[in-house]
Amino acid sequence: MNFTLSEEHKLIQEAARDFAAAEIKDAIERDEASEFPHAIIPKLGEMGFMGMMVPPEYDGAGMDAVSYVLAMEEISKVDASVGVVMSVNNSLVCWGINEHGTEAQKQKYLRPLAKAQNDGKLYIGAFCLSEPDAGSDATHQSTNAYLDGDHWVLNGAKNWITNGTTAEVYLVFATTDKSKGSRGISCFIVERGTKGFDVLKKEKKLGIRSSDTCSLGFTDCHIPTENMLGPEGEGFKIAMKSLDGGRIGIAAQALGIAAASLEKSIKYAGERKSFGKPIFEHQAIQMKLADMATELDGARLLVLQAAWMKDQGMKYSRQSAMCKLFASRIAVKAALEAIQIHGGYGYVQEYEVERYLRDAKITEIYEGTSEVQHIVIARDLLRD
Repeated sequence: MNFTLSEEHKLIQEAARDFAAAEIKDAIERDEASEFPHAIIPKLGEMGFMGMMVPPEYDGAGMDAVSYVLAMEEISKVDASVGVVMSVNNSLVCWGINEHGTEAQKQKYLRPLAKAQNDGKLYIGAFCLSEPDAGSDATHQSTNAYLDGDHWVLNGAKNWITNGTTAEVYLVFATTDKSKGSRGISCFIVERGTKGFDVLKKEKKLGIRSSDTCSLGFTDCHIPTENMLGPEGEGFKIAMKSLDGGRIGIAAQALGIAAASLEKSIKYAGERKSFGKPIFEHQAIQMKLADMATELDGARLLVLQAAWMKDQGMKYSRQSAMCKLFASRIAVKAALEAIQIHGGYGYVQEYEVERYLRDAKITEIYEGTSEVQHIVIARDLLRD
């Protein structure tokens, strides 16, 4: 059993860390203004970080899932909003098209998605599963589609869509045969600007504010038959398989938030003095830091295990749920402790740890709430 990263993995981790330090600027200002990181995402694409697991023949980096989570943690450590843009494009959209798309779909959509650019224009994807009445229960899709000649006609609404206002490509899940339940759900590739497709309200959020989240509407939206992703009725399976991988990415995002919370806390504890000595020397602070570090390492091992199992072609649904459940939990806890260690300074924007807490909370909610992860884990245990 080898717990040492390969030299290649170390180089990828270092490259992501250096990129984050040099290129991800003004996180506080963008958070306050809810401003999408338009200048940063194309640079991530140039580094290969927007299509990390896409094969080189489709302009991807051809890396493995372990490389992906290492890079995700480093990017999210500096700005979790940038991290979630990267995660959705990689784990959900690129992966879905690469695994289930036709050659024509890969040539048309996967190539520019892997680079996050097309003719010099920002080009990223969005994953559209959640609806106003279908969040944790994704088996009941009110959005529907019926076949009309050589087009599918799409009607319905989606919400909580990350990258919703900036994406060029949307993977949209809709019911094509209501009588079949979840086996009657299909997936469609929808392009921005398609008639009948509207980007609706952008949400004002507690955290990850510089990523965009919005609602989408479809009214008699005509989608060419060649834009169905995978076979008809396979949409729910595609969604669940995508989310298995997506949860590993979100867990890595949570790792980044927790790691940033710990690093800031160690630095502050060494500088801040109380009762004549740095607060790092007080046992109460030492206990907090020790717990933060221990839980962070535990979560990181779970994330790396899930990524490694994915790379080996093993079944990893339980491990992806476990790593997301635990990593998101310790991200929230670490951010709370960071605020406590900083005292009053932790409550103000300048010291950033208040942003870590706001960003951390969503990792317990999106791509499956913590309650859903418990169900996934328990059901898998019962199958053994």
